[in-house]
Amino acid sequence: MLLKSTTRHIRIFAGIVENNKLLPDDQLLTLDIDPDNELNWNDTTVQQVYRKFDELVKCYSGSDLTEYNLRCMSSDLEHFVRTLLQLGQISYNLGSRVNNYSLGLPRVDVDTEAK
Repeated sequence: MLLKSTTRHIRIFAGIVENNKLLPDDQLLTLDIDPDNELNWNDTTVQQVYRKFDELVKCYSGSDLTEYNLRCMSSDLEHFVRTLLQLGQISYNLGSRVNNYSLGLPRVDVDTEAK
């Protein structure tokens, strides 16, 4: 049975992708970041999420591989993504097919100069 956890922007699977198929594997975790492309990413922020994921995997090392533990990890990563958005390191993709704003409303710069 494939163990998995999905949030709006994070999906974790106990398995590996081979030949475009996800194969269950209780020794490997696969991370899918923002599968619906709701956010604008750069290489640095993607790597930050992967490093955070690696930290969480290390923290849960020795624990049983359960859906609950995967949900905890994906929830922590979802909060981390929210922090990146709040810090302005990523932004909403306004051209996405779905504009959900599940992490909060987008920031809009206001021109404070009177015209």
